[in-house]
Amino acid sequence: MSVVGLVLAAGGGRRMGRPKALLDSDGESWLGLAVSLLERAGCGPVLVTLGAEADAARLLVPPTARVVEVAGWERGMSESLRQGLDAAERLGPETDAVVITLVDLPALRDGAVARVLGSAEGRRDALRQASYDGRPGHPVLVGRAHWARLRATLGGDTGARDYLRAHGADVIDCTDLGGGEDIDSRE
Repeated sequence: MSVVGLVLAAGGGRRMGRPKALLDSDGESWLGLAVSLLERAGCGPVLVTLGAEADAARLLVPPTARVVEVAGWERGMSESLRQGLDAAERLGPETDAVVITLVDLPALRDGAVARVLGSAEGRRDALRQASYDGRPGHPVLVGRAHWARLRATLGGDTGARDYLRAHGADVIDCTDLGGGEDIDSRE
C-alpha cells in the first residue's frame, strides 16, 4: 500500500503578483518545504504540478519529486488537481490514496499530515480533510476509490471542496497545530 503526495503549484499567483511556486521563506523554496513535508510523512513519490513559469519553478523542485507539467493551467486549480490525480493513477494500482497540499502553505505542520493520514486501514475509500478553527483546509487525503468521481466534478478555479462536502469527508481538526493559513498576498 502506498500514498502519493501531491503539491498543487501550477497557478499564476494573480493576487501575489507572481507564481507562488517561485516563492521562498528564509531562503527555502515553498516547493521544497511542501515536498519535504510530504516525504517526511511517508508519501512517495511526491508529485508537483507546475504551470505558470514552469521552467523557472522546475529548478526549485527537489530532485526526489516528480514534476507534472499542467497543460491548460490557466483554466484554474481544477486542471492542476485533475492532472495530478491522472499522474497518481499512472503510477499503478498499488497506490491507495493521495495526500494533497498547496504550495502556498509554507507553515503547514508535519502533525497535520500525520493526523489526516491516520491509520493505513481503509485508505482506498478514505476521504479526509484538515480543518482550522472550523474552516476546511489542507492537507486532504483522497482514497483511490474517489479519484474518478472527483475528477468528473472538477471545473474552473475550484478544487475538491464541494466533492469533499457532498461525500462526507472526515474533518480532522488541526487547529492546535497552526500552519494552515494559505498566503495569497505579499502582506
